[in-house]
Amino acid sequence: MTPEDIVVTRWGARYMGGVFPCSIGKGGISDDKREGDGATPAGRHHIVGMLYRPDRIVQPAPWAIPIGPTDLWSDAPNDPSYNQMVRAPYESSHEALRRADPLYDLVMLTDWNYPDAVAGRGSAIFIHRWRKPRHPTEGCVAFSAPDLLWVAQNVRPGTRLIVKP
Repeated sequence: MTPEDIVVTRWGARYMGGVFPCSIGKGGISDDKREGDGATPAGRHHIVGMLYRPDRIVQPAPWAIPIGPTDLWSDAPNDPSYNQMVRAPYESSHEALRRADPLYDLVMLTDWNYPDAVAGRGSAIFIHRWRKPRHPTEGCVAFSAPDLLWVAQNVRPGTRLIVKP
């Protein structure tokens, strides 16, 4: 591990010399992640993308892509676009990326079960804003808005996300 790795435990995260409170999945940290279990998958993952709401925040990094009103994320294990960004209208099960609340105003994408998804292994392990301090997620890693922005401004594509059991 290096200071350039984001290292997450159930107690918080370390990155570039800083220590940050964070939230993990309501199912804890799992070595056997499954769709719908609410767990954050243990292991070494990588940041592979960044999305942001241009109507709410400024572009946090030159490589961040804006989220539009029709942007969705497929979470249907039997769908050919499982664990991929898709556009509305979309009939299979999905999650809206452009939400009414601020949770997805800034999202970092990880390579957990992406881009070549295995059905049922779990979709969309994002890094995003938390609802409130340490409130559990559905499996993602979440930070306060200021900490999330700071991390987003400092990560690069390929930054490792190391989730320790």
